[in-house]
Amino acid sequence: MRKLPIDPSKVPGWGVDANPENDPTYPMRDRSHEDKRGMSWKRPPQQKETVEILQSIERNNLTAVFGTSTPPSGLSGMIRRQAFRYSESEWAHWLMLMAADRVNVVEGLVDDLGRGRVPNIPGEMGIRSELEHNRLGLMRKALVAGAVVGLGILAVRIASADRGGKRPGTRRG
Repeated sequence: MRKLPIDPSKVPGWGVDANPENDPTYPMRDRSHEDKRGMSWKRPPQQKETVEILQSIERNNLTAVFGTSTPPSGLSGMIRRQAFRYSESEWAHWLMLMAADRVNVVEGLVDDLGRGRVPNIPGEMGIRSELEHNRLGLMRKALVAGAVVGLGILAVRIASADRGGKRPGTRRG
């Protein structure tokens, strides 16, 4: 069976943004001209930079307002800086930002332990709310986590037994 090419006339909405006169985002996207088409509001005053701000390579200026509560630091900050070298249209940008978030969680746990505080991981993960509102989902997560940990332990035991030349439960003669 031969696959037929897509007929654009039969696809609802095909080419809806082809005409710049009919594109509602066009004036906002084209800010290179100072004719004020598209911005009908006054730009807020520029917030002062008091910490390092990571900026998309797609922007030629800093946004008027930005978050400063968690500036990039440590290994997660290094990963974020690398991520912002890529365009927002590339997977590497977003995958590196997600990885940096995960690394930042571990950095937070290490920081808590270093200050002598034991983190309340179940409380921070919302276990009580999950039990109350999504018991089935919590059970699924627990089963999957248990299976992954069990398989990991099994893989480590098999690998260590293979390196030692004997399998668990066997005798050498």
